[in-house]
Amino acid sequence: MKKRINSNKMIAAIMALTMVIAGSACGSFVSFETCDAAVAGDAKSDSPSRTKNAVRAGRAATTITAHNADGAGMDNVMAERAEEADYEMNTEEYSHAPENNFILTADEPTSTFSTDVDTASFTNVRRMIDSGWQIDPDAVRAEEFINYFKYNYDAPQPGSEDKLSITTEVSDCPWNEDAKMLLVGLQAQDVETKDIDSNIVFLIDVSGSMYEENKLPLVQQAFSMLAENMGANDRISIVTYAGADKVVLEGESGSNYDKISSALDGLRAGGGTAGAAGINTAYDIAEKYFIEGGNNRVILATDGDLNIGVSSAEGLTGLIEEKREKGVFLSVLGFGMGNYKDDRLEALADNGNGNYAYIDTLDEARRILVTEMNGTLFTVAKDAKIQIEFDPATVSAYRLVGYENRILANEDFENDQKDAGDVGAGQQVTALYEIVPAGYENRPNSNSKQPCSFDGLDGRLAKVSVRYKERDENESKLIESSAEVGSYKALDEASENIRLAASAAMTAKGLRSAKESGKLSADDIAAIRKYAGGSSLDASELISMIDKLSV
Repeated sequence: MKKRINSNKMIAAIMALTMVIAGSACGSFVSFETCDAAVAGDAKSDSPSRTKNAVRAGRAATTITAHNADGAGMDNVMAERAEEADYEMNTEEYSHAPENNFILTADEPTSTFSTDVDTASFTNVRRMIDSGWQIDPDAVRAEEFINYFKYNYDAPQPGSEDKLSITTEVSDCPWNEDAKMLLVGLQAQDVETKDIDSNIVFLIDVSGSMYEENKLPLVQQAFSMLAENMGANDRISIVTYAGADKVVLEGESGSNYDKISSALDGLRAGGGTAGAAGINTAYDIAEKYFIEGGNNRVILATDGDLNIGVSSAEGLTGLIEEKREKGVFLSVLGFGMGNYKDDRLEALADNGNGNYAYIDTLDEARRILVTEMNGTLFTVAKDAKIQIEFDPATVSAYRLVGYENRILANEDFENDQKDAGDVGAGQQVTALYEIVPAGYENRPNSNSKQPCSFDGLDGRLAKVSVRYKERDENESKLIESSAEVGSYKALDEASENIRLAASAAMTAKGLRSAKESGKLSADDIAAIRKYAGGSSLDASELISMIDKLSV
């Protein structure tokens, strides 16, 4: 359940922080009890903005003290603060992106967007459901629900120079009887990584907001699992940030697991959140130990609640754009709840040659950092973009499902200076379009009940083009495919790929539009279960989710 901070405690915390800052030179301890006495009975303004700032200040005041004592007693201090938390507060932040509209092919036949392999939205929403929280519609990104799952796509042909392959399928749209559905899937080449040396910087938020069990302790376990898979030629560094950044470990051989693990175990949460300073230091360390031809990556673990220095999504975007040209890739791992700042973490990943996942459990950490380590850590195709050119003779209108904040101008497709998504070894990208067949009278918002079909149509529905750069190249490569009218299959007869993708999209769309958050209609749940269940593909997490969403 969400924690609540007593309003008197919050106001006291602000004064505590002020007193700590004023007296920090002597390392003095300012107790909450002293602050309580100083503000006894003063609980006047309780506005959302003041409350939000008070929560942050309270965390900082509580934990700066422990930093002055070099972490001594931190666990006890944090346990006390957690027990005192009885006032519910949710300051999570998400970017709003309106759902894509239908576009008439006659007006604009071409659709261009950046690839996305992020999965943070699915696991974050799963956490909300498991915790009994109201689901924020802006937390639901359909493409990340779709891309959480694995599909049976053909890989690039052996011996091929292509790092990506294209799959297309056409079927019915289960949530819109007035449209059909086009699937576009990319499969990245898997690579043998045992001979690729890694230079990895763990950039860890150890600010006061990270003390909870599902934050720093989970980060420590997650990175320990990853460190176990590193070798003698790999280099591991650890940079932390709170009120200031600190280099905890620098250029350590991956074979020295005990030293790496001990450094991780020694981390304690406390202080403010100077994330920008930590990012700068982490990239400096990554450049210092840069391995030519190797895997150079910063892995950021945080709740995103930055409050010192550059902290806005826009400011962080500008900062990370400066770093992405250095040949160092970025993985962003989100943790925690209550104060989670999804908008900032998504901005970092989207603009920094990176990927973004949310880790809510140790099993999810294992999936991201161990089971799917190659995809998480080894990029094979960077700045990957997809462009779909619909044929007006067969498609009268179309709508991209999700990817709202990944839309690109059509002219950016051939612009190799334009940043786009990055695809890791063995990873997949899946996108769905709702498409209205040409000549179908029942256009969106029409009252006609003519059955939606491709009757009387033949030929190509769309040309599919993909551009990407290899990890060490600056010039893009082009691969192409097409989707044909004749490839259409009714959803009951369609592949497991498109049935599962449609089920994931239907879940996301339902959660975004549900009048009562956290509930889907019985008909929606039956359809999702029908098309996702009974498959050789692993849809267990989706089935588990919708079981909890039953009305």
